[in-house]
Amino acid sequence: MKKIPNAKTGYVFALLVVLLLVGLPIAVWLDLSNLVETNLRRQASDMNSIISSVRNYYANNVVGRVLASPGTTKVIHNYKDFPGAIPIPATLSLELGKVIGDQQQNIKYRFVSDYPFKDRASHPFDEFETDALGRLRQNSHQQLTRVSSSVFSDDVRLIAPVIMEQPCVNCHNSHPESPKTDWKVGDVRGIQEVSITQPIKGDIFAYKYLLAYFVLTAAVGSLFIALQRRQAATISGMNAELEAKNDFLDSLSTKISRYLSPQIYRSIFSGQKDVTIHTERKKLTIFFSDIQDFTGITERLQPEQMTQLLNKYFTEMSRIALAHGGTIDKFIGDAMLVFFGDPETQGEVDDAKSCLRMAVEMQHQIAGLNAEWRNAGIQDPIRVRMGINTGFCNVGNFGSNDRMDYTIIGAEANLAARLQSIAEPGNIVVSYETYALVRDIVVARALTPITVKGISREVIPYAIRSVLDSTGKNIEVFSEHLTGLDFYLNADMIDAGDARHVREVLQDALKALDRRTPPNS
Repeated sequence: MKKIPNAKTGYVFALLVVLLLVGLPIAVWLDLSNLVETNLRRQASDMNSIISSVRNYYANNVVGRVLASPGTTKVIHNYKDFPGAIPIPATLSLELGKVIGDQQQNIKYRFVSDYPFKDRASHPFDEFETDALGRLRQNSHQQLTRVSSSVFSDDVRLIAPVIMEQPCVNCHNSHPESPKTDWKVGDVRGIQEVSITQPIKGDIFAYKYLLAYFVLTAAVGSLFIALQRRQAATISGMNAELEAKNDFLDSLSTKISRYLSPQIYRSIFSGQKDVTIHTERKKLTIFFSDIQDFTGITERLQPEQMTQLLNKYFTEMSRIALAHGGTIDKFIGDAMLVFFGDPETQGEVDDAKSCLRMAVEMQHQIAGLNAEWRNAGIQDPIRVRMGINTGFCNVGNFGSNDRMDYTIIGAEANLAARLQSIAEPGNIVVSYETYALVRDIVVARALTPITVKGISREVIPYAIRSVLDSTGKNIEVFSEHLTGLDFYLNADMIDAGDARHVREVLQDALKALDRRTPPNS
C-alpha cells in the first residue's frame, strides 16, 4: 500500500525535472539577452558621456577662448574650406562620432537639432527622436533609452540633450543664419544619439545544445503549425463562403435601399421597426408638389428627353428633401409626396420649419434647373406648385403580408395636395396649422378660405411671399420664367462688387424690352 504514494511522488518529481529542463534553455537565453542589453546600455552611456565631455571641454576651453580673443582664427562648421579655421563644437561632435562609427561598425552617432542654420539641410526625426526632444525640453536632466531586440541581436538607442552653454548662446544669438536668436544658457538645442547594435553571440554554434533544443522545438512546432494551417484552410474556406454571402446581402440591401427613404431603410435594418402591418397616428407636416401642365410638357418632348428631365428633377428634389430631414413617401407621376415627423422628428415646430425651408430651396433649385434645360434646348421651363399642411395622419406599413408600403393616410395628406392645386406656379401655399408654426420666419398673405372633402372645418390657406433670415430680415427673391424670359434674383446673395454689374444688366434688358415693345403699346 505504501508503494502507491512513492510511485506518485516519483512521477511528480520526474515531471518537475522535465519542466526544469525545458525551462533551462529559456532561462539561459533570457540571461544572455539581459546581459547583452545591460552591456549595450553601459556602452551607449559611456560613449555619450565621452563625446559630451569632449564637446563641452572643446566649447569652453578652445572655442570660448578663441571667440573671447578675436583674431584670424575662425570658428565655423565648414572649417576645412578656410585655412587656419577650427570647427564649431557641433561639427566636432559629428566628426568624432563618424570616426568612432567607422572604426566600430556597430556604433552610430547622431547630433541633430530642429533649428538648423538657414544654409544647412534640415534633419529628419523619427518618432522616438521627436518624442525624446519634446520630453527633454520639459526636463533636461534625463537621458532616454529605447531597446529593441531580435532573435540574435539587441539594439540600444540612447538620447541625451544638447545643452546650450554660454559660448554657444553667444554664437547662435548673433549668427546671421541662426533661425532662433533668443537662446538662453541651459536651453535644449537638440539631441545627441548613440545607437549600438550587438549580436548576442559571436559564434552561434557555441550553443549547440541550445540550438538542438530549438531544432526539436521547431520540429514539434512545425507539426503543430501544419495541423493549424490545415484547420485554418478549412476555416478560411468557410469564411470565404460567408463573405461571399455577406457581399451578396450587402449588394442586395444597397439595391433595396434605392426603393426606400433612407430613414425608413435605416429604421428597418437597424431593428427599430418591424416589417409588419402596423400603423401609428402622428402629427406630421406633409409636403406635396406638382409640375404645372406636365401633360403639355410630355407632348412637346420626346420620351427620352422627358425621362431625363423628370429623373434630373426628382434627383435634385430628393437631395434637398433628404438634406432637410424629410421622409420621401413616393413619386406619383410628376408629383412628389414628402413628410416630416416620422420615423425621425425634431418636434412639430422644427419639422414644419424644415419642411418650409426645403420647399423654398426646391423652388430656388428649380430656377437653376430651368436655366440648365434652356441651354440644353428645352424651350419651356417647368413651374412647380407646392402645398404644405400640418396635422394628424396614420403612418406605417400598409398593404398585405406579401407586399406592403410605408406611407401616410389621412385627410390631412389630401389637404396638402389640395393646397398645392390652388398655389400659383412657382409658389408655396401652406395651411393655417403650418403657418402658425412657421409664422416667425415667413412673410405670407391669407387667401380665400377653402373646404376639403373629409375635413369639416374651413381651411384658410396662406401664400408664402418670402422667408426671413436668422436676423428677421426679409429675403427678397424674384423668380419668373416665361418664353424668352428666364429670371431669378436673390438680392441677399449678391455682394456689393457685383451689384453695379447686375444693375447695368437689368437696365440694358429694360432698354431692349422698350425697343421691342414700347411701354405704352
